[in-house]
Amino acid sequence: MFDALAEKLQATLADVRRHGTLTEQDIDAAMREIRLALLEADVNFKVVRQFTAQVKERCLGADVIGKLNPGQQVVKIVAEELTALMGGAAADLSFSGHPPTVILMAGLQGSGKTTATAKLARHLRSERGAAVAVAACDTYRPAAVEQLVKVGAQAGADVYEQGTERDPVDIAVWALERARTEGKDVLIVDTSGRLHIDEQLMTELVRIRAAVKPTDVLLVIDAMTGQDAAGVAERFAEEVQFDGVVMSKLDGDARGGAALSVKAVTGKPIMFASTGEKLEQFERFHPDRMAQRILGMGDVMSLIEQAERQFDEDEALALQRKLGRDEFGLDDFLAQLKTVRRMGPLTNLLGMIPGLAGQQLQNMNVDERELDRVQAIILSMTPAERARPELIKGSRRLRIARGSGTSVQQVNQLVKQFGQTRKLMKQVGRGRMPDLGALMRNAR
Repeated sequence: MFDALAEKLQATLADVRRHGTLTEQDIDAAMREIRLALLEADVNFKVVRQFTAQVKERCLGADVIGKLNPGQQVVKIVAEELTALMGGAAADLSFSGHPPTVILMAGLQGSGKTTATAKLARHLRSERGAAVAVAACDTYRPAAVEQLVKVGAQAGADVYEQGTERDPVDIAVWALERARTEGKDVLIVDTSGRLHIDEQLMTELVRIRAAVKPTDVLLVIDAMTGQDAAGVAERFAEEVQFDGVVMSKLDGDARGGAALSVKAVTGKPIMFASTGEKLEQFERFHPDRMAQRILGMGDVMSLIEQAERQFDEDEALALQRKLGRDEFGLDDFLAQLKTVRRMGPLTNLLGMIPGLAGQQLQNMNVDERELDRVQAIILSMTPAERARPELIKGSRRLRIARGSGTSVQQVNQLVKQFGQTRKLMKQVGRGRMPDLGALMRNAR
């Protein structure tokens, strides 16, 4: 996400850090580079001008000119202003005291609205324990109802649909009554989209809103359309009041124009972001965390939250006992590998670690296929070999290589690396600092 913007901003701020002291001319030069980076990221011109003016004013007002080591203060100011630009504190949905809470989804055709509806349903079920239903009110696009039935079922939500012949307002009212009768906590209403904003689209949204009185109206916009997305949001804000934005396809947005413009242009916060194709790749949008990631400062809180969702406490205790008894085997290693992969693409996870971003992350050459090879090698071993890798010699290594479609050298490398990993984990399990120097020498 935002790779191009992140790389340029980080390079500019790295140059600022290298100055022992800063002059006003240094600040002006940095603001020029930041302005160019934001414009190339397709951020709204007025937003860019206001942002850089505010950063410069704060830098001068913070009395960083002529002081020793002022670079960190400038980085702090840029991070805070980026956070404010994207909305400040994370915004959340309003939940009705008299269920069901009704959430109305709006957006143009092709914005990812129906998929976002299913992702939100899954999020509310898994994160809040809510009983969720979705109403199929997109009667304009022929396959929309079928798509929602499919992805809604995958999300674990009940899908209320009456085909495409009825008026969408009538379907929404019927779905709301059914949700009340069935004791649902949340009803998400998926509405029709258009290729562009027109009177028919807006009239239909206004009618549905009046009929079901939603607690929140969420506008789904495609992050990859850049500044155009902010323009669409502005038009919706003029015609139909909405409460927040769902940013779809954020994982494919290397620039960041939409996410950095929409709050300033409309006054409405980004509430959720879609960070991948899978239903579970959907999360609340935290402006402060996103600003930190853009500036290469990491996103440790999101990394911890993702880990907590995937790691089972009982499994962690069992693993700790195995480490204490020196029984950690390749089956355990494979289980941990699968758990980590459920957290999302490795590039995204590494991008949350402070200092690993931009060019540094690209230089690591993260290859997801290597994890597939590791899994294939382990699964080609016998249970005894996975429990005691020291048994794997000679003919066993050749058999495993053939079974996994890899080479003997790759099998050798995995066995050696696992031996080093087990040694490290054994030391950690016994409460000792690992001998990292010895491990690095062995890896050569």
